[in-house]
Amino acid sequence: MDDQAAGSPQDARSVPVCYRHPDRETGIRCTRCERPICPECMVDASVGFQCPDCVRGGSGTGHSPTASMPRTIAGGTVAADPRLVTKILLGINLAVFLAVQIRSSLLSELYLIGEWPPAPFLPTQGVAEGEWYRLVTSMFTHEEIWHIGFNMLGLWWLGSMLEEALGRARYLALYLISGLAGSALTYLLASGTTASLGASGAIFGLFGATAVLMRRRRYDMRPVVALLVINLIFTFGWNDIAWQAHIGGLVAGVVIGYAMVHAPRERRALVQYGTCALVLAVIVLMTVLRTAQLT
Repeated sequence: MDDQAAGSPQDARSVPVCYRHPDRETGIRCTRCERPICPECMVDASVGFQCPDCVRGGSGTGHSPTASMPRTIAGGTVAADPRLVTKILLGINLAVFLAVQIRSSLLSELYLIGEWPPAPFLPTQGVAEGEWYRLVTSMFTHEEIWHIGFNMLGLWWLGSMLEEALGRARYLALYLISGLAGSALTYLLASGTTASLGASGAIFGLFGATAVLMRRRRYDMRPVVALLVINLIFTFGWNDIAWQAHIGGLVAGVVIGYAMVHAPRERRALVQYGTCALVLAVIVLMTVLRTAQLT
């Protein structure tokens, strides 16, 4: 559907739709350009509401510049480059992959493992030995080209959309906490001497948040559901895949994604970051319990 130009005649029989979101009907118009705007696009002005384009152009709403900035559906600031964090995450993953290819011995310092070497030897490596950093480094480490290829495609396709919808800070929190949830569940349920790596937990977190976002916007969910089902089939049907990371990331992504897009506006930050803190607390609890088991 084409955007309706400001001031153009409106068919009396049709219902106005937001000029930025043509799938949303609205009865509110910008007080400057008179284009229809939905609740997500409304920016409070001294009289009525204004659209993001008029605010960017300098509307003189009487509020501080921060208050006048257009917001995403989750309350984040609309950035000039809505894919910056996704690009940085891609760059980190690729840099670590290249470093591992150049120096293969680096892999043993980055992957996730509970304890090593196994009994009867005295363990000297692993999360249970105090190397908690492995929960994070394993999220950015890949060994096979097909592995990083699939994960980075998923990061670009899903991450670009989510970063634009949530805003940079909320999107980064979603990615990192989902990845940590995948690492923690792997640490909890997998054998202590099994090594795992990859960004799959974080990617499945993006899958979960994408499903929540699409349902919130009333989009056709069949494509993302079909893609998720295919990935789950591979998860449980292929050997040497850490299914725990996939499930942990997916659950965290759904929980955090729901909090991000459904939080009430008046308590938005409290609900969103409170949920992130709660998921992090569960991650720490799982890690502590597993460490106690292994030691």
